[in-house]
Amino acid sequence: MFRDRTDAGRRLGVRVADWAADDPIVVGLPRGGVPVAAEVAKALGASLDILVVRKIGAPGQPELAMGAVGEGGIRLYNHDIIAALGVSSAELERLADATATEVAERTVRLRGSLPPLDPAGRAVVLVDDGIATGATVRAAMAVLRRRQVGELLLAVPVTAPEALRVLGPLADDLVCLAAPPGFHAVGQFYEDFDQTSDEEVRSLLSAARAAAG
Repeated sequence: MFRDRTDAGRRLGVRVADWAADDPIVVGLPRGGVPVAAEVAKALGASLDILVVRKIGAPGQPELAMGAVGEGGIRLYNHDIIAALGVSSAELERLADATATEVAERTVRLRGSLPPLDPAGRAVVLVDDGIATGATVRAAMAVLRRRQVGELLLAVPVTAPEALRVLGPLADDLVCLAAPPGFHAVGQFYEDFDQTSDEEVRSLLSAARAAAG
C-alpha cells in the first residue's frame, strides 16, 4: 500500500536508480502518472516529460482499443481488432479524428508553452501510477517506439498480473514493485488516490524544467 503518488514515486525511484542508462528521459502519463514520474526523475537526476496519448475506443466498447493517437499527430491502429469488429474506414477516421482533437486540446492544456523533449535515440523511462488493463500504457509504448527511442524501461508501482505479462515483453526492461493477485483497480493500493489536476501536472513539469536549467 502506498500513501500517495509521491510515496509511490519515491519507492519506485529507489528501484530505478541503478538502471544503467546515460542521460535518460522520464516520461509520465498524465495525469496520475506525472507525480510518480517526477519522483523517479529526481532519483535518476533525469529530465521529466509527459506523453499525452489516448486510445481509439471501439464503437460501443470504449475500453477496447482499436488504436491510439499520440502527441504530434501520431496514429497507430490495431488492424486485427478493426477487421474483427467490421468498422468501416469512414467510421474509423471519424473516431480517430475525434481522439486526435482531444489529444491536441489536452496537450496544450497540460504543457502550456513548454515544448516536448525529443526522445529519439535516448533511454526513456515510461511511468504511470499503476496499470489495470494496460491499453493506454501499451499505446504510449507504441508511440515512443514510433519516435525511435533508444531504450525503453517501463516502471510502475503496481499492476494487474495479466497486464504485466502482456506489457513486459514490449519493454527493454521492466520495474514493477507489485503485481498482486486479486487486483481490481489501481486505487485500491493507495491510501490517497485523489485525482491529479491539470495545474499539478503543469507545475511539476515546469519545476522539473527549471531545475534542469
